Amino acid sequence: MTDLIGRKALVTGAAGGIGAACAHELAARGAAVTVADIDEVGAKTVATEIGGSAWAVDLLDVGALAELSLSVDILVNNAGVQTVSSIEDFPPERFRLIQTLMVEAPFLLIRAALPHMYEQGFGRIINISSVHGLRASPFKVAYVTAKHALEGLSKVTALEGGPHGVTSNCVNPGYVRTPLVDKQIAEQAVAHGIPEQEVVEKVLLTESVIKRLIEPEEVARLVTWLASDDAGMVTGSSYVMDGGWSAR
Repeated sequence: MTDLIGRKALVTGAAGGIGAACAHELAARGAAVTVADIDEVGAKTVATEIGGSAWAVDLLDVGALAELSLSVDILVNNAGVQTVSSIEDFPPERFRLIQTLMVEAPFLLIRAALPHMYEQGFGRIINISSVHGLRASPFKVAYVTAKHALEGLSKVTALEGGPHGVTSNCVNPGYVRTPLVDKQIAEQAVAHGIPEQEVVEKVLLTESVIKRLIEPEEVARLVTWLASDDAGMVTGSSYVMDGGWSAR
C-alpha cells in the first residue's frame, strides 16, 4: 500500500525497537520519514534503510524544543526510558528526567507541529503509551506516572485538534520484543534460575492471557493505520495491545 505518499512523518526514539519498526512501516506506505533519536549513528542507519532523513536530537533539551516549528503531517511520540525502583528509593532527579522525556517533550513536539497541521486541515498525532498508561505496577512510579500523563495530553490534543482535521490517539502495548526487554529476560532467567520462556510467561506476562511478547512490527502496523485517512474519525482513543492484561 502507498496511501501515505505525500505525507511527512516524524518518529522519536526511532533508532531501534518500536520506533524503528514504525519508521520502516510508515516509509513502506509512502511517507517521507524523519528518524529522530539521541543515537545519531542509529538514527542515520535507520534513515538510510528507509530512504528517510535522520535528526539527532536530545529531547531533554526542552529549551530548544520550545523554539521548534515542525512541518510534519504525522507525529509519533515514541521515545522513552524505564527505571525500576521502590518509591522511597527512587532518585528524584531520575523521576524528573522521565517526566521531561516522556511528557514535556511530547507536549512541545505537538505544540510545534499543530500550526502546520491546522493550516493544512490534516494531522495525525500518535503517542506510544503503554498498558501502564491505564494500569499501574509497583516499582515503576515514574514510568506509570508519565504514561498516565501522556494519555491526558493525547485526549486534550484530540479535543482541540478535531475541528482542524487533527486526530490524536494512544497505542498501549504490553511487553514488546525489543533489545531492552530481551536483556531483562536474560537477566531474570539467571537471577531466578529458570528458562527464559518461563520468565516471559510467569514473570513478565503473568497478567496476560496470551503468553507471548508483542512484536514491534505489530505495534507499527496499528500506528500506520492510525496515520491513514481510514482513521479520520478515530481520535481521543487508547488502543490496547496487551494480550488481555487490562481485561482482568
